[in-house]
Amino acid sequence: MNPLLIELGEAVGQALKARRETVAVAESSSGGLVSAALLSVGGASAYYLGGGVVYTAKARFSLLEIPREAIPAGMRSASEPYALLLARTVRERFGATWGVSETGAAGPTGNPYGDAAGHTCVAISGPVEFAATIETASPDRLANMDAFAAAALDLLKRAAAA
Repeated sequence: MNPLLIELGEAVGQALKARRETVAVAESSSGGLVSAALLSVGGASAYYLGGGVVYTAKARFSLLEIPREAIPAGMRSASEPYALLLARTVRERFGATWGVSETGAAGPTGNPYGDAAGHTCVAISGPVEFAATIETASPDRLANMDAFAAAALDLLKRAAAA
């Protein structure tokens, strides 16, 4: 795993442990790297409650029980509102302090919604909520997956340290 992801996972883990807070994860195009980074830390069971890779609509429904009808008209995946919906839902389902999510297009091509490779949205939901759009402008799938996971972890790190 990318050393930066391990470093971020350790920093987030330490912050969550110190505050006795927990996290649940819903990620898509990062393919589980957010969870892997959080779980790379010894003692992760003190803060990591669970999560899933919600790469498809079927996974979103099966793992988070978000039916298509629950998504407001006009909301599309790989958007900040959708990332917030995922973060809120995973936080609520697991009873976590924080929910973190990522949804985008890793590459080498874009997604069906018109987003180019290297586009993702990350979000956190908890004592504060925040979403951000990340654009790497790169078709490099693996580099984008790392960048997407790092962005989600960094967002959580900043929120958990505040």
